[in-house]
Amino acid sequence: MVSNQRKLRLSQSIKREMSELLQKDLKDARLTGIISVTEVELSNDYRNCKIFISVFGTQLDKQNCFQALEDRTGFIRGEICRRLKIKFAPEILFKNDDSLERGSKISAILAKIADEKPIKEI
Repeated sequence: MVSNQRKLRLSQSIKREMSELLQKDLKDARLTGIISVTEVELSNDYRNCKIFISVFGTQLDKQNCFQALEDRTGFIRGEICRRLKIKFAPEILFKNDDSLERGSKISAILAKIADEKPIKEI
């Protein structure tokens, strides 16, 4: 039986290392906009990994970012394996997560509503 605690620790470690790779080690002109690693899901056998990436920018920024990540998947797998000292590098699949962008839009709508309607105090 796979330990959920170990799985959680490993997914958090992958998330941290992926964030560091994005900030410091992946030098690619296609990585523009605000890029954030929001979630990491590991399979029970640790062989497959879904990394959810949020890109705050234009649609072209998103497409370029995911293309750059897919092009550098081999490097990313190797670096994660080396840094975490794990035996097998998981197969990585990058997924788009637009939750931060949706949250920003909702906040803007709420701010607009708050500006338009003054709240009457009782």
